[in-house]
Amino acid sequence: MIAARDPDFQARIQAAFAAQGLMATLGGRLVAVEPGHCTIEADFAPGLTQHHGLFHAGVLTTLADNACGFAAMSLLPAGGEVLSVEFKVSFLRPASGLVAVARGEVVKPGRTLSFCRAEVFMRDAAGAETLVACMMATMMAAGPDRR
Repeated sequence: MIAARDPDFQARIQAAFAAQGLMATLGGRLVAVEPGHCTIEADFAPGLTQHHGLFHAGVLTTLADNACGFAAMSLLPAGGEVLSVEFKVSFLRPASGLVAVARGEVVKPGRTLSFCRAEVFMRDAAGAETLVACMMATMMAAGPDRR
């Protein structure tokens, strides 16, 4: 397990998450954050669908991007923030279910760039989860003075 460099990383990430208007719009919830890992969930809502009534790919991408970003941010020193540099998402099956669950993790941390991955699952009424999307992402360390 990778150690956090900031003992208050959870409070820093919770504050950054709460400051995101898009997460509030999507109904996103920060479920867990540990060094190098982050889980975000969002409940199904008609306003988050595409024309077939399934979760929109943009919603799944946003959840995965945030899960990767906050996983990377958890390993930075105090005051550290991240920006997405690039990502690729593969959609494996239609996103049908009650809750979208994005689990991000750092594959290789770095001082400037961190390489991350996320898996997005759909949870059904019985609590079973089905993998619907995978993301590979690169995150850049960026303090407020480097944005």
